[in-house]
Amino acid sequence: MSDNWKSRTRQVHGGTRRSQWGEVSEALFLTQGFVYDTAEAAQARFVKAGEDEYIYARYGNPTVAMFESRIASIEGAEDAFATASGMAAVSGALSSMLRAGDHVVSARALFGSCLYVLEEVLTRFGVEVSFVDGTDLEQWRAAIRPDTKAVFFETISNPTLDVVDITAVSQLAHAAGATVIVDNVFTTPVYSDAIAQGADVVVYSATKHIDGQGRTLGGVILGTREFIRGTVEPYMKHTGGSLSPFNAWVMLKGLETIDLRVRAQTTSAAAIAEALDGHAALAKLIYPGSPAHPQHELVRRQMGPGGTILSLDIAGGQDAAFRFLNALDIVIISNNLGDAKSIATHPATTTHQRLSPERQAAMGITPGLVRLSVGLEDPEDLIADLRRALDSTR
Repeated sequence: MSDNWKSRTRQVHGGTRRSQWGEVSEALFLTQGFVYDTAEAAQARFVKAGEDEYIYARYGNPTVAMFESRIASIEGAEDAFATASGMAAVSGALSSMLRAGDHVVSARALFGSCLYVLEEVLTRFGVEVSFVDGTDLEQWRAAIRPDTKAVFFETISNPTLDVVDITAVSQLAHAAGATVIVDNVFTTPVYSDAIAQGADVVVYSATKHIDGQGRTLGGVILGTREFIRGTVEPYMKHTGGSLSPFNAWVMLKGLETIDLRVRAQTTSAAAIAEALDGHAALAKLIYPGSPAHPQHELVRRQMGPGGTILSLDIAGGQDAAFRFLNALDIVIISNNLGDAKSIATHPATTTHQRLSPERQAAMGITPGLVRLSVGLEDPEDLIADLRRALDSTR
């Protein structure tokens, strides 16, 4: 692979390793184990496996390795470890490096399962976690201490679409010697420059835009080779959160078209935001690409376009939001995102339902909030569907 290849070329060819048969499509090595010629060869491999030597699929697999190499080359990372899901990536990145007595500072606006890992899992094992408003640099500055081990945030929060300044927070964290871990799902690998902007570790739910077609679960942790192979890999291979070869093959196929899909979805999302802005049924429309977004200039500087996700706050609360959802024809109701199909989600009763109404309100999750993941349908059809559903709520 050439160092001069641009991102779209890397998305198609990065990390490819062909067998002796010279296949065009990446080979699927659907095997959990590997054969050794001799007992001495088995012993030697367990002592130290070579670059193209494998022991067990939980430790590594040729198809998984191709996916790891390709996504690392796209992201600008030294290495990557592929995981069974996005949450395996989040929990693995954090748990592999933390121990009792460590301190973590996290943005408060997070996906419900991320909150669970930070509030319930890590604290159960003696890790101290402090939460801040991710958009307020003064809160980050006040919360980060000399003994802070890591900071964690979603670069664009789920579902309120707050945008965190990666460079500014990374500078504060690095001054204290802390590792910066970012969940970059809403930014996507297409628009990401997180490592160049200061992040040490980037995690993705590959289930979202990387697969992008609602087929398989997967995740990935990206960072320095030292962190991935010295910290993450030992933890993940012994706790069992690695990606299956079949799912890795699906993700490789997804990466071939991710640039085309995400850019088309972003164009549609921007058109929808413009078309629905000011609709009488909306209390608020949130889209990072809109000039009205409070961090719009940061969005332009940090990722460029506004991405594939909007949030619509329906006037009239949950009842009106449910009428809106039930009136949709093209847009489906589900809890995934980044899919070829447009998907609407009611966070207060699904992804964030375990949080109290007070916690939801503090995070900006109102009873009327609907997260909209824009797919690949014709934007004019989507706009007509959304307008008709909004009209039905009044």
